[in-house]
Amino acid sequence: MAIKKKTVLNILLIVFILSFFVTPLGYHSKIMLNRLFAGSADVIPADQRIRIEDYNWRLKNENWEFFNFEKSEGKVVFINFWASWRLPSAAELKSIQNLYNTYKGKVDFYIITDEEQEPVIEFMEENNFDFPVTYLIIGDRSPIPALEPPGTYILDKKGRIVVKKEGIADWDNERIMSLMEDLLKART
Repeated sequence: MAIKKKTVLNILLIVFILSFFVTPLGYHSKIMLNRLFAGSADVIPADQRIRIEDYNWRLKNENWEFFNFEKSEGKVVFINFWASWRLPSAAELKSIQNLYNTYKGKVDFYIITDEEQEPVIEFMEENNFDFPVTYLIIGDRSPIPALEPPGTYILDKKGRIVVKKEGIADWDNERIMSLMEDLLKART
């Protein structure tokens, strides 16, 4: 009994679809699709920007040492909430790495997770990311609400929220680069 061409094509299609759920090919394909459909973040109009109340926010750095967000007062700040196990976060981080490479030393970056240190270190090594990881201290006060990962804020030098993006975005694009340049040129 010969198998029909249509049956073979259906079986191949089913195998291809299943590969998205049970193989590494599926994970990487989902990352690629998330990146492909990631939109750009909207800039909040100047007259609608809210200024954060204060910079008193205790966090931990990649060495698990406490520090205070106050060191970023008067600077342009990029804050991203992420989780290594969230596919949209994983997809977004490559564009954040590129933004970090461009503005390292000019903009303060807070790539914040509430995960334990070990899985984060492993994730960073697997993906060749070297942006600074910041660890959220659950229950401590914060000048801004923590967003569901992925979620991002960009603050200007006066502490006003210029961008608030909930969900995945492409941070490595001309529009964001232009915004960052404008924010860096602005007076405090």
